[in-house]
Amino acid sequence: MKAPIDVELNNFRDPSTAWLGNDGKWRVVVGAQNGDEGKVILFHSKDFVDWKVDSTPFFATDNTGVCECPDFFPVSIEGENGVDTLSDRQDPNFVRHVMKISYLSRLHDYYFLGNYNALGDKENFVPDVKFTGSSSDLRYDYGKFYASKSFFDNAKNRRILWGWVNESDAEQDDIEKGWAGIQSIPRQIWLDKNGKRLVQWPIEEVEKLHDKHVSITKQNLLSGSTLQVSGITASQVDVEVVFEIPEVENAEWLDPNGVDPQILCSNKENGSRSGKIGPFGLLALASEDLREQTSVFFQIYKTPNRYVGLMCSDQSRSSLRENLDKTTYGTFFDIDSTQNTISLRTLIDHSIVESFGDEGRVCITSRVYPSLAIDKNAHLFVFNNGTQSIQISKLNAWSMKQAQIGYEGNIACV
Repeated sequence: MKAPIDVELNNFRDPSTAWLGNDGKWRVVVGAQNGDEGKVILFHSKDFVDWKVDSTPFFATDNTGVCECPDFFPVSIEGENGVDTLSDRQDPNFVRHVMKISYLSRLHDYYFLGNYNALGDKENFVPDVKFTGSSSDLRYDYGKFYASKSFFDNAKNRRILWGWVNESDAEQDDIEKGWAGIQSIPRQIWLDKNGKRLVQWPIEEVEKLHDKHVSITKQNLLSGSTLQVSGITASQVDVEVVFEIPEVENAEWLDPNGVDPQILCSNKENGSRSGKIGPFGLLALASEDLREQTSVFFQIYKTPNRYVGLMCSDQSRSSLRENLDKTTYGTFFDIDSTQNTISLRTLIDHSIVESFGDEGRVCITSRVYPSLAIDKNAHLFVFNNGTQSIQISKLNAWSMKQAQIGYEGNIACV
């Protein structure tokens, strides 16, 4: 595959997984740029050897720079099953299509839902909405998560997503460790029932690592209260909690237009500032005295025409160490006015905190490096700093066993 003349040669890379069209031709998209315009270029081939480029960009965005690691795949309109890109079931009444772009200029993975036009000589992807560069753009993950790729798992009829989670410490730390960056927990992805966004959830195989289990049910959290989750290894744990919230009509007012949720989360002072419904959530990798903590929390707001939730992951007190990236992450998501519960699942593994809010409709991944809250000195708490009481409808937490890496049965994989 050769770069077309209107693409910068040093910014032409990252071919996608190939898919086979109804016409018997293979197709691949490649990331590119021309000036400040990001492009996704389509190639097709009859024999997987000789490739021809489509003269019209398959997808393009202005003022974004190179489109790295493009990923393109169908998602079923109904149900959680994946759809194979080799399938001929490309009927728009059955599937939507997803274009994922890793924008190097932003180091985030954005995705677009839209229609795949495969008729005639010119094929392209038409997104439902254009890229705006604002917090309204859809992202897989609103924390550290980049250069992801997905694949179709034919054995279980699902699509699995994997992303790169880079470090938050200094380059010298990486040199001393001898490595930098890890892969996220594999996630199954599918289209939300409202058709407006994707849902992500840790693949079921993660549950094979579950070890000691504790649970809490029907526990009230009064305003300003904190409850420790004991009996598990808090430095390596899978915790899922369902909060029962008071009537959303009692939520405080917010006009989200022009409001950056990440800045709003940063102003929450580790979730300590009281609102009406929230902040409430988890204190992960916390020291006993709470001097170190990574706070993952929600707050509910009433807006001019809907209710929204704010999900935050606050790293500002994650470590006593200096010279770390302690950025606080956040995003808005819609709340059903009839909804009286909201869920949070967080997977914690020493330096990584992967959180799935509202049953996986919003995700935030963080890298943290506590100096006090490590190994047996790490603690996990549930908290509520809102003025209204919150109830833990149910909480389940499991210590996690070590994963066996590089082994399948008794045979070592090289």
